[in-house]
Amino acid sequence: MSVQANARPIIIKRKKVVGGGGHHGGAWKVAYADFVTAMMAFFMLMWLLNATTEQQRKGLSDYFSPTIPISRTSGGGDGNFGGSTVFSEDTLPQNGTGASAQRPTESQQARGDSGMSDEGDIAAQDEVFSSLEALLVGHGGESKVMENELRHVTTRLTDEGLVIELFSTEDAQLFEPRTNTPTALLRSLASLIAETSRTVSNGIAVEGHVAAEPIVLANNLTWDRSADQASVMRVLLEQSAIEPERIKRVTGHADRQPATARNPMSIRNNRLEVILLR
Repeated sequence: MSVQANARPIIIKRKKVVGGGGHHGGAWKVAYADFVTAMMAFFMLMWLLNATTEQQRKGLSDYFSPTIPISRTSGGGDGNFGGSTVFSEDTLPQNGTGASAQRPTESQQARGDSGMSDEGDIAAQDEVFSSLEALLVGHGGESKVMENELRHVTTRLTDEGLVIELFSTEDAQLFEPRTNTPTALLRSLASLIAETSRTVSNGIAVEGHVAAEPIVLANNLTWDRSADQASVMRVLLEQSAIEPERIKRVTGHADRQPATARNPMSIRNNRLEVILLR
């Protein structure tokens, strides 16, 4: 009995063998990283499309697929161009055989640059427009009356230029109701805009907008009224010492571009836009 008590215990180990080779590798991590990178690139692309202008997008496109042989001032050798620049804007004026966008001929024969401003010119023009905005709004501190007038003015900077919008309100309108007769308010605003616009030489476009009619008419008079009101604004600007040559466009948009789309008949849609073009 004592011998049996002193015997060593028997321990049985069961080892589980798993087939398949153990470690499975990290290929899925590489695939996931590629997916995340692709999604980031996609969202950056969408952001760039939304945050850049047409000119900036064209510049980005040219950067990744350049069309210039070597540089802006060299054709790259003694071949067809003889080492000269491929841009006619640089060579034709020097050789006396053509014109540039800055000094065009009567037949507009320049064949090189499109004449679009580069980034430096755009920034400089934006700075000028910002100064004009400040100058226009700055008139509001002169008197109480002027502040009331500027309640009818909003400005915004677009790719086309500086848009100065004049709009009617319930208590003060730009034209006599349902006519093309300008009120004293519009005459004062036209004088103010002309005074500000005389500090630059940019071309000017005038656009007219009116509210929709409450009923459907066989003859839609909103086209004629918006065009006539834009023409009246043009005349007021010219009477305020704006050179007629600076007026590049007078347009009537009828009721097709309402400022308050939820209520096309709102008086807020009766407005004029004076655009200082780039």
